[in-house]
Amino acid sequence: MTNTQVVTLREAASDEGGVSFDGLVTSDDNSGTYTVTTPEASHGPLETDELMAVAKSNAAYVTNWYYWTQSDLTEDEWAFLRWLERAAENDVRDRYEALDNGIERAWGEISVTTTISETGQRQYSLCNVADREHTALNEHTDPLDARQIAKYDDDGHYRPLKTAPTLQTGWQFTGLTGTEVLQTIDFIYPATVQNWYLERQDELDISHWRETAERQTGIYDIIDELDPEAVEWLATACCVDSQCLKRRQWDESEDSPLDVPRGDGAFPCREPCSLVIAAARKWTRLEREETREYTFELTPSEKAQIEDLIDAVSDGRTDDIREADMKDGANRYRARYLRAKRFDENGQLCGVTTDATDPDS
Repeated sequence: MTNTQVVTLREAASDEGGVSFDGLVTSDDNSGTYTVTTPEASHGPLETDELMAVAKSNAAYVTNWYYWTQSDLTEDEWAFLRWLERAAENDVRDRYEALDNGIERAWGEISVTTTISETGQRQYSLCNVADREHTALNEHTDPLDARQIAKYDDDGHYRPLKTAPTLQTGWQFTGLTGTEVLQTIDFIYPATVQNWYLERQDELDISHWRETAERQTGIYDIIDELDPEAVEWLATACCVDSQCLKRRQWDESEDSPLDVPRGDGAFPCREPCSLVIAAARKWTRLEREETREYTFELTPSEKAQIEDLIDAVSDGRTDDIREADMKDGANRYRARYLRAKRFDENGQLCGVTTDATDPDS
């Protein structure tokens, strides 16, 4: 604890209403003496020097008050940092004991650990949840580095959706201030803290599919043609936990909820994102096609193999299938065998011609 913190507390105690925060209550009686109350004891009346001594014996309450009331944070930032250290769940002394060892919270694929200095200043470290037990990580201290980390996955592929569960591993940020940890998180998961806070305040502005689609212009003007069933297929394809860490709050319309799981993410999704809009344009064009009847000759195992292939691609597990695992229908060699057997020289399945009707085909 510092002299500045005690002087600031004394000045605040003299203001109208005094101090009342997280179990610490301090005031003066307009005659130069003070009272200090915590959940454990009440002290007073106190002279200025006695106030200093009592403040030192209750340093946890004083430094906690100082950190949270003298910081330059917006309401959503303040609430989020309090959430990180579970302030609503534990009293000050229990929380300080936990902060000495580090309080961990998960935010999507980020693990955030909050610790505390002798003067009550919070320090924050971040890494990928998958790296919590690893020590050989690339060290970062500049929040701007998070931009590059969020840009590519572990295979070097560009991540068009920042909230996809593909955040790269192998990095850590240490020694960040409250402002810096907020900046770092915003570079990785833009606007998630703000939307999380708005939802908690019941002020999240939700834009449902139908209104979002109807306000599109240019090449995306067509997506409002998708019927409710197709919108459900869209949400099933894009807006579930395996594809996005956001928790979908929008529906087909305010009066037409989608029969698709919303997800379990910590932060909400208030409207269809740009990736969903772009995908919807393609699906709108495909849905314009009329169905046709095709006749193929396949063995039962070949039909099941095609189903395995579609599932494997949809779930993103093709890279996990071992080359020697011939039981898996999506095995590369089995797929090549099926192609060699059932495709003709023009790449047509079973020699059956497909007339492409989609302009983007």
